[in-house]
Amino acid sequence: MLRDIQSAALDLVEQQGLDATTIGDIAARVGVSERTVFRYYASKEHALMPGQQGLIDALVGHESAHTSAAGILEDLLAVVRELFSHEVEQRDFRRISRLLVHEPEMVRVVARQERSMVEALSRELVRRDALGALQGLVVAEVVTATWRIAWQSFAQEEFDGKDSDPLALFDETVRELAGLFPGA
Repeated sequence: MLRDIQSAALDLVEQQGLDATTIGDIAARVGVSERTVFRYYASKEHALMPGQQGLIDALVGHESAHTSAAGILEDLLAVVRELFSHEVEQRDFRRISRLLVHEPEMVRVVARQERSMVEALSRELVRRDALGALQGLVVAEVVTATWRIAWQSFAQEEFDGKDSDPLALFDETVRELAGLFPGA
């Protein structure tokens, strides 16, 4: 059922655009009620990109053995890389990436989801006394930016017709980030 709803949402948004697609359209395509769609997804945007909540849950649930901000960041980036790898294996990764380039509203949807990720992760890092408020916020923002940059780079390369390796782009993003602060 979940997969059918997501597939219908993607099909409809690709055909009609995000603004023109409604929960009613998605429900009709799957052959269920709107209420059934809402039972699984809070919005049509959530149906398009349900993996974001899984990413947030994985990051918030991860407890690093490190005590330094750098060590915690390294651990969290490893979690993100693993999840990014899993996302890449899903057949809808490329479809969603194309939508991010073609549908400006999708960028706003992603920005709201990213804001939720930063807030949840930084709050959890502080709650655990792993990091102070400022450090927790910086780590959460860097983790989120890394995810976003890797995904946007992949989406742009797909749009440009390039044959790209999403994990290589993720690794390059992490290397570029590390290169910004040599010796830090």
